[in-house]
Amino acid sequence: MAALLHSTPAPPGGGAPSLYSVGPDAAAAPLYQRLASHYRQAIHAGVLAPGERMPSVRKLTLLHQVSLSTALEVCHRLEDEGLLAAKPRSGYFVQQPRRATLVPLREPDIGAAVAAASDPLDRTRYGGIHHKVSDYVAQCERFSMVTNLAGAYGAPEVYPGAALQRAATRVLRRAPELLVSAVGSHGDANLRSVLARRALSAGMRLAPEEIVITYGCTEALHLALRAVTEPGDTVAVESPTYYGLLQTIESLGLRALEVPTSPATGLSVEALELAFQTHPAIKAVVAIPNLHNPLGCVMPDEHKARLVALCEGAGVPLIEDDTYGTLADGDTQLQAAKAWDQTGNVIYCASLRKTLAPGLRLGWVAGGRWHARIQMLKYAQSRYNEALAQMTAAEFMQTSAYDRHIMRLRQQLKTQREQTAEAIGTYFPAGTRLNLPKGSMMLWVELPDQRPVQPVFLAALKLGIRVAPGTLFSNTSRYDHYMRICCGDPFSKRVDGALRQLAGLLNGVGGKGAG
Repeated sequence: MAALLHSTPAPPGGGAPSLYSVGPDAAAAPLYQRLASHYRQAIHAGVLAPGERMPSVRKLTLLHQVSLSTALEVCHRLEDEGLLAAKPRSGYFVQQPRRATLVPLREPDIGAAVAAASDPLDRTRYGGIHHKVSDYVAQCERFSMVTNLAGAYGAPEVYPGAALQRAATRVLRRAPELLVSAVGSHGDANLRSVLARRALSAGMRLAPEEIVITYGCTEALHLALRAVTEPGDTVAVESPTYYGLLQTIESLGLRALEVPTSPATGLSVEALELAFQTHPAIKAVVAIPNLHNPLGCVMPDEHKARLVALCEGAGVPLIEDDTYGTLADGDTQLQAAKAWDQTGNVIYCASLRKTLAPGLRLGWVAGGRWHARIQMLKYAQSRYNEALAQMTAAEFMQTSAYDRHIMRLRQQLKTQREQTAEAIGTYFPAGTRLNLPKGSMMLWVELPDQRPVQPVFLAALKLGIRVAPGTLFSNTSRYDHYMRICCGDPFSKRVDGALRQLAGLLNGVGGKGAG
């Protein structure tokens, strides 16, 4: 969520502020930022009032002589800040500005991070994540849970449970011996066809035969890493990153090299390029370009293209985790990094657990040039997924009901994120930082004054509140003053009360070095 701490009044006469009078450094800013600043000031000055319609995207392109993508980025930026709200088939409308208590997450110091990574002892630091996660789970199990802000999935009511039950019933009527019959190889053919068709909207052209069904995205990532590495190899990952990935890397005897990652634009391609130059032993890169876990950021398309080209040029496979990409705000599907893959160097991993049904535990992998090896490893590791879940998912996903579900889910999660961020901005101490993502169900929160998260986490458990401490998302100690907060449950008095209690705990924890 961008900070709304300063506004420039409208010029005399009440007209909109000039696009070229937004500050001494305006000329150095990208055009979309200057345009966004122009309309931001107009909203704060009251030139565009709450409830008033924003000029349409087409009108913006004509009025300012900019591309469609630039005009859309302006609206998206203002929407992220809570200044605009999109209404289907109606355009964007001005919103009442949010509280100005939150400031954006800091960008990583790429130079310092890369310099620190030049020491092989630091660059290949690995191990210990199992201990962290085991300790986290053990601590959580000691106390009964009232409010879970630690997960990364929606509440049961946000998923189409009744429709999936009906789909399963239809499947069993057509195939009454399904539960007592042997499972087919490599995944249900109908589900793989549905996934291949729907992958087109993310820019990928896949044949059903290129897809292997897995037990969630975790198994997909596990298979991908096993296909391209050997124990002792180094794998480049984002910092921070999903702790389940770090667990997988450790369990395979691999080393994780953490690469600086922007909370706005994702993995630093420049830092990764330098890592390739200084550490040629990197055998794979794992990235979450769309709605990163835990940062929530989306890598710009031009960065995705550069990332794919960089990995291809270096001869290093890129493993893409696209678990949350379908949950982006709006009507347009985010493009996968694999959309720029021309050689099969990108291994694409995804899941239906977050988007369709956590209980189905379905994922899939498109292995590119490693497809045959992944097929073999899947058979050796866990054999084939059971058929009913696959056929039920295919039955539902091949209809327009699935599209309606996704649109409802996107809007519901957007509302819940905004309500949660608003509560954090209202209750948490001054100096708290976060960015409001453009989709998904999580917020990455930086605590003020580098207040350690562990005492807050433990105290919250005693109140029945779970959060995910930032220490889980890295093998380093860089994120010991961060937490991930899930927005998967509908915002309620219970959730609001839990955030109030967290804020109270934070106010009782001093910064690093405090007596």
